[in-house]
Amino acid sequence: MAAYFTDKSFGFLRALAGNNNRPWFQAHKADYEAHVREPFQRLLGDLQPLLAGVSTHYRAEPKTVGGSLFRIQRDTRFANDKTPYKSWQGARLFHERSRQVTAPSFYLHLQEGRCFIGGGLWRPDTPTLRRIRQFILDNPDSWKAASRGEAFRTRFELDQGNMLVRVPRGYPAGSGFDDDLRRKNHVAVASLDDVVMTGPRLLEALERDLATLAPFVDYLCAALDLEF
Repeated sequence: MAAYFTDKSFGFLRALAGNNNRPWFQAHKADYEAHVREPFQRLLGDLQPLLAGVSTHYRAEPKTVGGSLFRIQRDTRFANDKTPYKSWQGARLFHERSRQVTAPSFYLHLQEGRCFIGGGLWRPDTPTLRRIRQFILDNPDSWKAASRGEAFRTRFELDQGNMLVRVPRGYPAGSGFDDDLRRKNHVAVASLDDVVMTGPRLLEALERDLATLAPFVDYLCAALDLEF
């Protein structure tokens, strides 16, 4: 199978990082389309049957507007950094109900030396965190299987950033799940080598990773009464 991304994909993103302004981007927009957006859209289309094998409730949507692909433009309204573009490309494989309720997702990230696949909930609101925390305490064995299983631990790491200093009030300390109760993000990530990202077997690698991530995302869905 032909590769989706090439060195030109990374080259465009490198050049954008060094020329992060609208005139440069407009002058090189055709390169963005040819080497980043269109290959990513083709990948998303090819992921559809594989994702359906993991969960029929998740979507890999290749359409340009309203699909899985995040905009390359940054939202600078409340940011100190006013550069207009991201120097990476990301895509979200989303739950069919994600536009109505908070739902975990799968995520793919294209950036030279920093490519990765992930899944879970990034910065969910406080009520959602409370539901997950209580679900972990009520269903500890299933949580251990989803987040500590050998295949999962061998490939994925749980996000360790942005954690509370101590177990939040109302939850027992010393339960064996203190770190999980302190999390503000419930996200698992695994790096993807650049040679894999630009190679002909990327789809196979993503199929394996999605299957490994599935029990973790499934658990979070169950905590939020979502189908998986």
